Amino acid sequence: MSKLWQKTTNVNELVENFTVGRDREFDEQMAAFDVMGSLAHTEMLQSVGLLAHEELIIIQQELKKIYADILAGNFKIEPHVEDIHSQVELLLTLRIGEAGKKIHSGRSRNDQVLVDLKLFFRNELQEVVESVQKLFDLLISLSEKHKATLLPGYTHLQIAMPSSFGLWFGAYAESLIDDLELVLAAYHITNKNPLGSAAGYGSSFPLNRTLTTQLLGFENLNYNVVYAQMGRGKTERIIAQALSSIAATLAKMAMDQCLYLSQNFAFVSYPENLTTGSSIMPHKKNPDVWEIMRGRCNRLQALPNDVAMMTTNLPSGYHRELQLLKELLFPAFADIKNCLHMATFMLEHVEVKSNILEDAKYAYLFSVEEVNRLVLNGMPFRDAYKHVGYAIENGEFKPDINVNHTHEGSIGNLGNAQITEAMQKLVSQFPFDKVEQAVNKLVN
Repeated sequence: MSKLWQKTTNVNELVENFTVGRDREFDEQMAAFDVMGSLAHTEMLQSVGLLAHEELIIIQQELKKIYADILAGNFKIEPHVEDIHSQVELLLTLRIGEAGKKIHSGRSRNDQVLVDLKLFFRNELQEVVESVQKLFDLLISLSEKHKATLLPGYTHLQIAMPSSFGLWFGAYAESLIDDLELVLAAYHITNKNPLGSAAGYGSSFPLNRTLTTQLLGFENLNYNVVYAQMGRGKTERIIAQALSSIAATLAKMAMDQCLYLSQNFAFVSYPENLTTGSSIMPHKKNPDVWEIMRGRCNRLQALPNDVAMMTTNLPSGYHRELQLLKELLFPAFADIKNCLHMATFMLEHVEVKSNILEDAKYAYLFSVEEVNRLVLNGMPFRDAYKHVGYAIENGEFKPDINVNHTHEGSIGNLGNAQITEAMQKLVSQFPFDKVEQAVNKLVN
């Protein structure tokens, strides 16, 4: 197997297969970002005199061809090649000769994979934010559409007080804002440049790390080279917290939908082709999408702990098990994006039931409304509470089902405009445009 570190001794095949593991599988997802890192690194090498201008032109032309092949789906890590870094350098050397051997100056696989991961994570986090935005916009739209449609509110799974579909949809919209606050923190920590930290102790070459930071569109540097390496594992843990927060929102939403679709609730329905049936019970319309989503999101909520257990007893410096973090994070991004997409798709087709609260079994939902009416007419709250309680016990309670909630965030005053403004303000803090401009300039 071709390796950047190979000298004369061949590693035992069993050891090789065990230590490489699934690295090549996940490395292919980072291929474009590995080339981006090399484009920035080689431009910096030329600027400090470690590459001739003519060599830089040849190297960059070929790197951009490899980048185009990756985007076109015409790139693979060959079976005899260890990782993405080896594959790119091997291709470059085969195509342009000696100049290809110079691109690793001032760089280690340690900071090379750090850059690849940070660029990959940065891109994935942007896709997550965009998917969250789509779901958020739909939830706000549904909240406005169904703001007058009342729904039972529950505590302890007992009917409690009147709610509305406007409140239900809007609640999950606002929850996504807090989730994106964590994503923003994860993005800021991800968007720092570790390139130039080499194996974790810097380089004797006169590297210009500020230049590669600018070329790659990073917000800032990881200045201390030891900390740049320590950031591997820490970055993943913070990202895992952000993804698990979104997953918690989706899992709760999925559970609500499973309940609401059941015959005992019957608050919502979906077109038959979005549900599944039973092999024995012909009446069944099962919420399998929401159930799978609930399961996947519950698993994602364990992600921070999985990352922590992988890294919790590691000292500073690089350790090989850090590569196993890819097996945790890469599928997690795919899962959360898929769940966000499916939640949006399902809710685009949801049908909500009106007149739910006209059913007599929901009469006690209005007990607090009646207590409040008595208080507004001058009765002390405790006396009003007892008065309504006695009426319920004696079977004399006759509710007025008119609901008049007007304070901020209540049934009659959802605050969706303010919630939307908060989301827009939050998303504007992600420097997506700056990153896109830097990347386009680098690769085109």
